Amino acid sequence: MTLSDTIYALSSGPGTAGVAVVRVSGTAALQALSLLTGEAMPEPRIATLRTLKDRQSEAVLDRALVLLFRAPSSFTGEDVVEFHLHGGRAVVEGVLNALSGIEGLRPAEPGEFSRRAFEHGKIDLTEAEGLNDLIHAQTAAQKDQALRQMDGELRQLYDGWRGRLMEHLAHLEADIDFPDEDLPEGVSGAVLPNILTVMSEITQHIDDGGRGRMMRHGFRITIVGEPNVGKSTLLNALAKADVAIVSDEAGTTRDVIEVQLDLGGFPVRLVDTAGVREGAGDVEKEGVRRALVRAEDADLRLVLVRADQWPSIPDAMRKWVDQRSILVVTQTDRIKDKMFHVKHQASTGSLATLGVSAQSGDGLDDLFAQVQQVVSNQMSLREAPTLTRLRHLQSLQEACGHLKRFSQNAGQDTVLAAEDVRMAVRSIGRITGRVGVEDMLDVVFSDFCIGK
Repeated sequence: MTLSDTIYALSSGPGTAGVAVVRVSGTAALQALSLLTGEAMPEPRIATLRTLKDRQSEAVLDRALVLLFRAPSSFTGEDVVEFHLHGGRAVVEGVLNALSGIEGLRPAEPGEFSRRAFEHGKIDLTEAEGLNDLIHAQTAAQKDQALRQMDGELRQLYDGWRGRLMEHLAHLEADIDFPDEDLPEGVSGAVLPNILTVMSEITQHIDDGGRGRMMRHGFRITIVGEPNVGKSTLLNALAKADVAIVSDEAGTTRDVIEVQLDLGGFPVRLVDTAGVREGAGDVEKEGVRRALVRAEDADLRLVLVRADQWPSIPDAMRKWVDQRSILVVTQTDRIKDKMFHVKHQASTGSLATLGVSAQSGDGLDDLFAQVQQVVSNQMSLREAPTLTRLRHLQSLQEACGHLKRFSQNAGQDTVLAAEDVRMAVRSIGRITGRVGVEDMLDVVFSDFCIGK
């Protein structure tokens, strides 16, 4: 990968569409535009209708809108040309083939347009990741989080910490260079409270209760219960689709079944598990083991108990009834000879206790509203940006480690204390791409779409 090449790609995604956009970026972009149109350059940033021709066969490729963005006022910081074509496969392939025949042009690699934008200082790494998250966003909450990151909120937060640490580092360096002018307790001791404040802010950002992981990978809801309690039926009802086999035969579900949902704009992973019981066969035992793992890792558990058992809770289910669970009394439609009543308050130790019938639909709206409220409370966007990337987490944890060592060296060894702060500054700088990032660029941009 080199910045001297001119790159091109279909930027609007594969498949037939009304409009397809082919993007060209680099020093030869204007030459490519001239060769395909045979006309004078259009005004920058003004859509112009042009006839595109193959320069070798003179065959007409399309009547398309072309847009020209002059360097450095473009997404990549280079000369950029966009061809807005009719979206048929033959049209797109014809234009791409014509571009491939122009000397100095080559197909773009995944994420190469965004990487060039980073290399030319148009965006930092957090903004590039926000752009990629926006492209892949499947819910409104993911979209909003990505837009905040694209707007530079994470960069501003991290640059703020980095800038404050650099100010304190400057004082430490001055204390080293001019020891006769230091404070009675030494500069490192004097700046210690300020640096500990920065470390506390970083620690709070890291300790977000898993919100970043939930936003990126989905809020995990696991349905647990004994066989034939109605787990698969409830999964189908909540998913509003037949995704799990329902049968009166115990042990029908023997593996984990997972459904991706958009719940009030938030990403949710709803998981049905094998019924927990003793005496299962080898295959079913493995399903039970996996069910217990998913129950342990869940952000919320729906613990199911049959109405004919209520208010008794099976021993195997009691351990899962806590403040990460909603106790769901199922099959209420089967209680014919007595009035069935379930309290909605958390009298069992769970967040709530509700009665439902997946067959008749009774209680499902209440359950759905309760689940949605729990998800919203834990995942709603807050004032501070959310930590969504593992590499951010690792760099911030590394920075906290350096600052902790600084607190031990402060007032004793100014040289070591200054080095600790310097290393913390470098750790934070790697997140935005200010220092030492060359070895991670391929990782950051590897999961981008071609053409972005």
